[in-house]
Amino acid sequence: MTHNTELPFVEKVNTRYLETLVGYNARRTALAVISQFLDEMAVYDLRPVDFSVLSLINHNSGITSRQLCNTLGIQAPNIVAMINGFEKRGLIERHAHPCDGRAFGLTLTADGQTLMAKAEKTASSLELRISEKLTKQELKTLISLLKKMYK
Repeated sequence: MTHNTELPFVEKVNTRYLETLVGYNARRTALAVISQFLDEMAVYDLRPVDFSVLSLINHNSGITSRQLCNTLGIQAPNIVAMINGFEKRGLIERHAHPCDGRAFGLTLTADGQTLMAKAEKTASSLELRISEKLTKQELKTLISLLKKMYK
């Protein structure tokens, strides 16, 4: 049986409901930011998680892989592979931990420091560009609110 009723044509998609959802807005923002981040970090061969791990090592010399996992929500097997890859690239060194014989403190090598100085400068520049529609106070509020959601 055929119906003569025609389906409505949507000229403008209604996203009103989705736009009321924190997850939807956070994901849309994350996709836009991560896409630009990937483009900018390709020259350094860094994914977002790589950048985060190396930045934490950069600002917390001697940090352990367990601390990295806890801070970033990374599974232990994944961090092991990452650390091994960074070590092969000559970006980090492992040092015996002074209190825990099973742990290693991680530090950046000179090459790692050079790479991260450039990568963090690039990330800071990107942050300025992606947040240019916000006032300084709006940006501060946004970051504060986002942190409140995951901490």
